[in-house]
Amino acid sequence: MRLAIVAALVLICAAGNAQPGYKPGKPGSGMTDAKCEATWIAVSPNGDTISKDKLAPYTFDFTTLDTDNDGTIDANEFMAGCKGGLIR
Repeated sequence: MRLAIVAALVLICAAGNAQPGYKPGKPGSGMTDAKCEATWIAVSPNGDTISKDKLAPYTFDFTTLDTDNDGTIDANEFMAGCKGGLIR
């Protein structure tokens, strides 16, 4: 019985701390398209592909972003990752 009460309290507290737009299982920021584009321009002003070290401050999972496994991130990979919550 105590376990059920504790579990219910944990769920209530967790629900009270939920952030708007939060999607369970999806890490990251939930940025808008405009914010994703602005971040891409800040990281790659010339539109060049970006390396892992240059992108490190913006993501925790370079490997997932690099969908073609070429060791760099292009604009399409960046935008898909940003919309997927992988860019902060």
